[in-house]
Amino acid sequence: MNNYGALGTFRLAAITAGLGMVFLAHQAVYAQSQQPVKLVVGYTAGGPVDSSARVFATAFAKELGMQVIVENRPGAAGSIGGAAVAQSPPNGLTLFFAASPTLTITPYVIKKMAFDPVKDIAPIAPILSYANVLVINNDQPFKTVAELISYAKAHPGKVTYGSAGMGASNHLSGELFAQRAGIELSHVPYKGNAPAMTDVIGGQITMMFDIIGSARNYIGTGRVNAVAVTSSNRNSSLPDVPSMREMGIADYDVQGWYALFGPASMPAELVARYGEATRRALAKEEVKSKFLEQGYEPWTGLPETVSDRLKKELALWGTVTKGMKFE
Repeated sequence: MNNYGALGTFRLAAITAGLGMVFLAHQAVYAQSQQPVKLVVGYTAGGPVDSSARVFATAFAKELGMQVIVENRPGAAGSIGGAAVAQSPPNGLTLFFAASPTLTITPYVIKKMAFDPVKDIAPIAPILSYANVLVINNDQPFKTVAELISYAKAHPGKVTYGSAGMGASNHLSGELFAQRAGIELSHVPYKGNAPAMTDVIGGQITMMFDIIGSARNYIGTGRVNAVAVTSSNRNSSLPDVPSMREMGIADYDVQGWYALFGPASMPAELVARYGEATRRALAKEEVKSKFLEQGYEPWTGLPETVSDRLKKELALWGTVTKGMKFE
């Protein structure tokens, strides 16, 4: 065989090998595309975070063109789920349906977070925003925020409020209210919102802050009295209930939110693709109506929208919790 023939054979073998490698690479990408996306929720199945995540997952999967499954990783106020996402490969197959208290409050409540909410995960898109509503027992001698404040000033520590537990968002909603109004309230922690609401209705405690979607049925049936929502404006689910700001608590705007996150090193093109799929999913009328019925407000924007809000609320709750002991 002449040199030209040997060289040609060598080149043919190299090209064949190269094509084989390209084929295998494409096969790997194809195989990955057939894997489902895991949407990690840091709370147990059946709760408000999980329920919202499942509605979102269905709509998100349609826009993404991939299967999306919800995976519950409860514990440590949602931080176990966040840590699982932070430690996962940045291939877009493991995402975090994050509830804001996990990222903005939990760092001050537990001694050592399993991940850094600013450095270890990256925002992809905002999803929903929600407010709490302050509800009081029907037999109380006060019916408005102004009357409540006046009563609390005359009876320091006598007004009790329940929450889902120490460091829960509705615990700190009450603490912020007390600080802004200049009153003393007595906090009573429960293992969840439901038992706290039961005791508000029964008169064992005076009041509580609860998610609008959960409290609306109790308000509608007259079992509790709704006196104010915690957002800066009125909520469309409770249009007759004023905001705290309307009631004279000027520097009070407490809203929780859900947002989509991925590992910190997730490629920009995946962040953009998933962000666009999220925005399209939330724009669907059937999706919007489901969330509005539950008291949520669709929240849209870019990753920076989430990042800015995260940092702002970390600063707020750091101030509110200064000097408080949780463990």
